[in-house]
Amino acid sequence: MAPRKHELVEAAIGYLVEHGLADLSLRPLAAAAGTSARLLIYHFGSKERLLAEVLDTLQSRLRASFDAVSAAGQEGEAPLQTFWKWAISRRSFPSLRLLYELQILAAQKPESYGRYLERNSRDWLELVRTALPPAERTDAMATLLVAVFDGLFLELVSTGDRRRTTEALDEFVRIVRRARGGGTPA
Repeated sequence: MAPRKHELVEAAIGYLVEHGLADLSLRPLAAAAGTSARLLIYHFGSKERLLAEVLDTLQSRLRASFDAVSAAGQEGEAPLQTFWKWAISRRSFPSLRLLYELQILAAQKPESYGRYLERNSRDWLELVRTALPPAERTDAMATLLVAVFDGLFLELVSTGDRRRTTEALDEFVRIVRRARGGGTPA
């Protein structure tokens, strides 16, 4: 990505993390980035393409951050618990919340973002799958874990209740462990 385009994507991420997507207009975004709406369109072609670049950059950044945390996971902690702690941390939460907001927008406009949605799902499933112990690396288990995470994360975003959603996630891990005879799944 060209240096100026990269700067604009970074500025857009900063703006969107702070302001969200609701009623997004290019003029205030451009002003915050130190440019004009016309130049944003020149660099990206459309608002949708700018948001797609933001999505790609956010996903890459979040995956790299999670990979680092996952590699240093704590003994006895399920990968889902490691992922949850990472996701709700002060550092990761704002970007992940924005990623979910962008994903909801993308789901509303599949004609513009369909490829992104498919790639996003595939990439996160693969990330989860590789974090699992070898015996648990199935599409079904990865899908289940992503669905549980998504539901609890959306509940957290909706209510702000970190304690309750974390307890719910821990309870899910206990249920899976009991069902598997005490192993280290999820």
